[in-house]
Amino acid sequence: MSRIGKKPIDIPKGNTVSLKDGDLTVKGPKGEISRKFNPEIEIVVSEEEISLNPKKSDVFTNSLWGTYASHIKNMVEGVNKGFEKKLIIEGVGFKAEVKEKELVMNLGFSHPVTVPIPEGITATSEKGNISISGVDKELVGQFTAKIRSFKKPEPYKGKGIRYEGEIIRRKQGKKSV
Repeated sequence: MSRIGKKPIDIPKGNTVSLKDGDLTVKGPKGEISRKFNPEIEIVVSEEEISLNPKKSDVFTNSLWGTYASHIKNMVEGVNKGFEKKLIIEGVGFKAEVKEKELVMNLGFSHPVTVPIPEGITATSEKGNISISGVDKELVGQFTAKIRSFKKPEPYKGKGIRYEGEIIRRKQGKKSV
């Protein structure tokens, strides 16, 4: 039994939630998100809350129950507040800038790394910090992880791209006799 799935999800004032053929759409002040859900979980949308009920009781359906509840909570939170992740670039000569719909980074390679910014995400760059924000939590996290994967922080000097608040375990390095 899912503890998360049992709790109803409140719909804030000013938001509209519609369900059509397993496709749930949430509209709010920051934007709109829609997602397709499996019919094994019954989604009931009322005026003020969304509730989920499994149609049968097996391991797969129970696991979907809590997962779908979390997805719907993130959709409602995203259209109201939005999600933001910040990256810090550390290293001599490492920098990033946003040009039109692309993020261009110099990361110590012989060429600049250009990454197209997906639809629905806004990216800003200033003085070694990259800020990525959007309505879809999954898309923001995936794009941030993709950027970080180009130059992960190394353990000796900490050069690379890391999340804000991430702690890099440092190694000692060579000792001179």
